[in-house]
Amino acid sequence: MLYKLKGDHINRLNEKVVVITGAGSGIGKETAIIFAREGAKVVCSDYNENTANETANIIRNEGKEAISVKVDISNWEDIDNMINQTVSNYGKLDVIINNAGIFDDFKTLLDTDEELWNRVINTNLKGIFYGCKRAVQEFLKQNSNGNIINVASVASLGAMAGGISYTSSKHGVIGITKQVACEYATKGIRVNAICPGGIGKTGMTQPFMEDKEIEKIITSKVPMSRWGKTEEVSNLLLFLASDDSSFITGTCIRVDGGWRS
Repeated sequence: MLYKLKGDHINRLNEKVVVITGAGSGIGKETAIIFAREGAKVVCSDYNENTANETANIIRNEGKEAISVKVDISNWEDIDNMINQTVSNYGKLDVIINNAGIFDDFKTLLDTDEELWNRVINTNLKGIFYGCKRAVQEFLKQNSNGNIINVASVASLGAMAGGISYTSSKHGVIGITKQVACEYATKGIRVNAICPGGIGKTGMTQPFMEDKEIEKIITSKVPMSRWGKTEEVSNLLLFLASDDSSFITGTCIRVDGGWRS
């Protein structure tokens, strides 16, 4: 069931201020709600203003703290405004989860035109670059530890998990993650990535789940023979966002049912 975390909530993110991009649906929405239940003050950002508001309202209706911000992550001014609003409302930034992304419908090299390439790269790669850069600026300004988590993909680890532009962009996310982690480890800033496999009932994967042929191909590649659940990704994000993972940086963790084993 969505929005349910096993076990008791023990405030693992007590008073932490967390920005989540793509919080209007899927993994981002699930994560925002779970994080709020764990004590975080959550900034729900999304390109779709209505869905961002919906997520924030769910959190507020549970008596927790959240605001929503409309953001195009491929636009620096939007990213800058998102962080400025975060600090204006909550006084600081502790964690950013760069989750928002788009797919390319398995388009091959010859099927990919410049418009599609630019759109995917600008969102999935430049958007991560912008999110990391603006967060690091804020962490250094605050003179505080910071935590960045980038949502990559099993497509970051090899081919056949997407089309040319998607796979290229997600490989780049791993490069950014490792580089930024190395550059700012001495400043107390941690940077990690997660690599989800086929996660069911998100805006990106729902069309593939409804296509029986594609659904069969994907599940046949997964040793656990099923799609992942959004909460299974959110629980990993919770661990990485919490102090339980304080000695982990520059790594990429798969959550894929063994797909890339």
